[in-house]
Amino acid sequence: MSSPRRFIGVFLLAMLNLSVMVSLRNLPIVAAQGFGAPFLYMLVAVVFLFPAAFISAELATGWSRTGGVYIWVREAFGPFPGFFAVWMQWVHNVTWFPAILSFSATALAQLFFPELASHRGYLIGAILTGFWVFTFFNYFGLRTSSWFSTIGVIAGTILPGFLLISLGLAWIGLDYPIQIHFSTGSLIPPLGHIEDIVFLSGLFLAFGGLEVSAAHAREVDNPQKSFPRAILIAACLSLVLYVLGAMAIAIMIPKEQISLVAGLMDAFKLFLGKFGLGGLFIPLGLMVIFGAIGELNAWVIGPVRALHATAKHGDLPPIFQKLNKHGMPANLLFFQGIIVSLATLAFLFMPSASSAFWILSAMSAQLYLLMYILMFLAAIKLRYSHPHVERPYRIPYHKPGIWIVGSVGALSSLAAFFISFAPPTQIAVGNLFAYEGFMIGGVVLMCIIPYIIYRCRKPSWHPVIDETTHHDDP
Repeated sequence: MSSPRRFIGVFLLAMLNLSVMVSLRNLPIVAAQGFGAPFLYMLVAVVFLFPAAFISAELATGWSRTGGVYIWVREAFGPFPGFFAVWMQWVHNVTWFPAILSFSATALAQLFFPELASHRGYLIGAILTGFWVFTFFNYFGLRTSSWFSTIGVIAGTILPGFLLISLGLAWIGLDYPIQIHFSTGSLIPPLGHIEDIVFLSGLFLAFGGLEVSAAHAREVDNPQKSFPRAILIAACLSLVLYVLGAMAIAIMIPKEQISLVAGLMDAFKLFLGKFGLGGLFIPLGLMVIFGAIGELNAWVIGPVRALHATAKHGDLPPIFQKLNKHGMPANLLFFQGIIVSLATLAFLFMPSASSAFWILSAMSAQLYLLMYILMFLAAIKLRYSHPHVERPYRIPYHKPGIWIVGSVGALSSLAAFFISFAPPTQIAVGNLFAYEGFMIGGVVLMCIIPYIIYRCRKPSWHPVIDETTHHDDP
């Protein structure tokens, strides 16, 4: 019989997965590649999305305790690698949160005060206000938070996404001017130079997140069946929305006019105006913003709960181990808010909003990819070190299958990690040495911090867990 707390079924779990994966704000990153956009999405799907989906499904059904990637990597490689992996899953949000909130703030300005869309003071104020609002919102429990994210991804991502695709098809059907060339020669974009492919790291980040829902395993009903089904639904639906949505933007907006921050709203404005539906721009824009903050809300709590799972092993100071009456790690949420607030100041030192958006997204991808490398390798190791652990879903073809899937995922993640250090040709990022120093210094710093925390552990950090009240017991 399921515990009363297990309120997350396949539908809700799939929507939570989708809310952490899909954001329409990612579409302009690839739309500039025109007819080559589907090829790039499929490439990243084959080498990263589907390997991540298969690996996450196997690990989540074999080790369905709260903690997710922390438990998986810890079981495979030991305590510190597990802590390092979950730290990377969490800390990549520090640079990613300001990026997604800058998109929401820009979209809101375009609806009501267009002159503020590129104003740095407005962007910083909106980012800080929005993040702290949702930090405190998550103090009130997972049930409320998860349903908010679910409604957000349906109303603000799925519905506007399919509307964008429908408008794109209508644009083609009515023979309006098309900004891309549909030819076999343009199907595969130029990939000969690293500057041409650096933006692929943004696609890895866009497809990341399938493993995050494992942090809520304690609340998932029948996790052995729910996880693989929900992961498959989210992976396939995200691929459809990304491929066709990017193509819809590409056919309407000239390549040189696509903005990473404002490109989506520009597309909607042009589409709706052309079809005489300009009155829908504000309602649709509000829906898109709702979808973005629904995604943000899912990320605010998921990695924090996974990081909190390390407290049971004494990896966090006592102040971060406490749960409030709703079972939420309130002090960790507050600490996360402080770090994100400091990261937001990057907008003061970047040449433009687009450059700040890109740099923060690229660093976020790098940190996240380090976690994925460990996750893929852990899945291979666990087939050998824990062969008798029951896995209701297993990657087929036994050990050759896990080696192929895990190796493809790990090697592609490693390649994307190094590619991300190159500045993109499409965006002015300012002084090259300052750019590389910011990227390298940020990654090194974020890798050193978990080592210092782990080395400074004390016996007093080990909690005395009350099995009758602790909300995150395995």
